[in-house]
Amino acid sequence: QVQLMESGGGLVQPGGSLRLSCAASGNIISIIYMSWYRQLPGKQRDMVARIDTHGTANYADSVKGRFTISRGGAVNTIETMWLQMNNLEPEDTAVYYCHGRARSETYWGQGIQVTVSS
Repeated sequence: QVQLMESGGGLVQPGGSLRLSCAASGNIISIIYMSWYRQLPGKQRDMVARIDTHGTANYADSVKGRFTISRGGAVNTIETMWLQMNNLEPEDTAVYYCHGRARSETYWGQGIQVTVSS
């Protein structure tokens, strides 16, 4: 089992920045990749960015050039994952979820609110 805990959300003005963190604990050696998802009320949960244990990253088109995903931990593991969000837009307002994928298991954090508003 893996436990995921997000931190760093909050309220920010348009054009501002926030940094989200996700701390992984438990059987982290089983994790193949981790991702950030976001969800609006009544909408599906969409992937924002993904990073694997080698540091290869992928981004949704809507955040390319503004968001940066990174990882920390021993070689070929992910202990902490960050999402640096710059030039935030009101459309980025959502609940952001940390996601971890092992070979046969999927893990989710409880989510954290990000609100972009003036």
